[in-house]
Amino acid sequence: MRQRVRQSRNAVLRQFAATLAVSSLVVMVGLGGASAQSDKPAPDQGKAAAQPADAAAKDAAQNQRRTDEFAEAAQVINGPAGNPECVWLGRRVVRLMWRDDLDTAFRHLDLYDRFGCPGGHVQATFRCLTRFGGQIDPKVAETLSSRIHACWINPGAQPQVAANPAPPATAGNAAAAPAAAPSPTPSASPAPAK
Repeated sequence: MRQRVRQSRNAVLRQFAATLAVSSLVVMVGLGGASAQSDKPAPDQGKAAAQPADAAAKDAAQNQRRTDEFAEAAQVINGPAGNPECVWLGRRVVRLMWRDDLDTAFRHLDLYDRFGCPGGHVQATFRCLTRFGGQIDPKVAETLSSRIHACWINPGAQPQVAANPAPPATAGNAAAAPAAAPSPTPSASPAPAK
């Protein structure tokens, strides 16, 4: 009995060694082909070295700005909506919803919920963003990002409206006549007597 167990164990070990040898041979052949083609440097290899210093400074400034935004959100917003993971995921969900990428937005929203972030804050932020829709330039990505962040910090923000817009210009120097105020409509039922 013991001899059969030893024989089967040896057979398993031999099979494992053969499989290991074949797989390592395949890996070595693949590496040999890759090294034969690697006479030219890959485009990604020299990218970090070729990056100018101003681009690195720009990246550092952008990372600092993001860190400052997270710190600002943590100071202004009480509760989990101010946590960095909630801020990052929530703003991403709102941006995806704005760009009509709803499938991806819902997948991010599931992840947002898993972190215990409040779903109502995403809803309020998107509502705020729709109020400012006319002020967002679709050609400048930074306007959307800054507006999303401002709405995340203060979802109750309202767009600024001009107090007294200038009347439209008319022909000549005459000022435009103000529109007549509508007269009150008589009610169908008489007022009760006192």
